[in-house]
Amino acid sequence: MGENRLRILIAEDESVTVLSLKKTLEGMGHSVVAIARDGKEAILHAERVRPDLILMDIKMSGLNGLDAAEEILQKRPTPVIILTAYSEKSFIERASDIGISTYLVKPVTDEDLKPAITLAIDRFRERQSLASAVSIMKETLENKKFIEKAKWILVKQFGISEDEAHRRLQQLSREGNVKMVEIAKSIISGGKTQE
Repeated sequence: MGENRLRILIAEDESVTVLSLKKTLEGMGHSVVAIARDGKEAILHAERVRPDLILMDIKMSGLNGLDAAEEILQKRPTPVIILTAYSEKSFIERASDIGISTYLVKPVTDEDLKPAITLAIDRFRERQSLASAVSIMKETLENKKFIEKAKWILVKQFGISEDEAHRRLQQLSREGNVKMVEIAKSIISGGKTQE
């Protein structure tokens, strides 16, 4: 997702605001790839065009912007900037809870929009990086649990030390050109081990 030229979806039911945003965004060098008049349309456009950024009004007919943003973020994480005339605490808290990148109160000026876009992209990247790190840590912890369990199976099965059991897992992994966790899972599920 290059920050120089973003593909942007605008979800806004006020035509004047849409035209103003479109002009401003295109003046910044971005491309408006879709315009949605309500939340359901925003969800459909987000799936179809896969924008780099979404500008979303809260109060639209039908499905509101926060509900639409929540559904979009669950299906395909995307930076979202909420544009609204409402600065109520409950809206801001909900926006934060569902992962909205930035929240701007209308009327939005050109000077507001540029830093908001930069901030939204940066926050989104941070969240994605953090989510990836958490996922890797969880996987690593799960793998260690399998390896530990397999080691103790080998210790009991062959009467060897924990260090020797670990070396055997490593050796089986190298010989089979398979990840150690896969060897461990095989041992746990009753696969054959070598003396």
